[in-house]
Amino acid sequence: MKKTIKAVIFDMDGLMLDTQRLAIHAWKRAAEAFGFTLPDELSLKLIGRTTQDSNEILLKELGYEFPVKDCRNLALEIQSAVISQRGISVKPGLWQLLDYLEEKSIHMAVATSTPRELTIQRLQLSNLLNHFRIIITGEEVPNGKPSPDIFLIASKLLKTPPPRCVVLEDSFPGIRAAHTAKMIPIMVPDLSEPTDEIRSLAHAVVPSLYEAKREIEKLLTG
Repeated sequence: MKKTIKAVIFDMDGLMLDTQRLAIHAWKRAAEAFGFTLPDELSLKLIGRTTQDSNEILLKELGYEFPVKDCRNLALEIQSAVISQRGISVKPGLWQLLDYLEEKSIHMAVATSTPRELTIQRLQLSNLLNHFRIIITGEEVPNGKPSPDIFLIASKLLKTPPPRCVVLEDSFPGIRAAHTAKMIPIMVPDLSEPTDEIRSLAHAVVPSLYEAKREIEKLLTG
């Protein structure tokens, strides 16, 4: 059955940009510098979460003596140094997907848990900024993913009802948020393979943005 898709909302880190592995590596190095160990399982819990939510998770798991702000600043410095040397890689299939959506006059937005200053910087560095007229970040919403706030605000700014919005996500919190917002979640896994629960919430789970484009084509053409 044909659905009238009017907008596509993109997550950023791990979905458009190959930055999650770098972030985890930087956080581990930063934590070690302060005498703490950051397990892989804990690192994965931070994916898709806002700064505030991530801080709370880290303090709860590592103890309230963990210097979360100083560690975050050091992790960002480490990431910035690596990006300065190597740049930022975009995920395979992204440019083809953007070209297709622009050709079809589908509105696009970014809805990311990453703070705005860092979001704008990364979108500029990867030559993506001019493709998105609407950008909403985690620090601008009452509740971060998995709450639906960020996607509902995107929907209003796009002037598109939630059921007409596709959401592209790599994280569990993002898929849960899109489902709660009554949108059409498509998951492109990055570091975490979907559980049965996440698969049940997603419209589709696909291996790359190439296949995400095909799913959107199907929604548009029936």
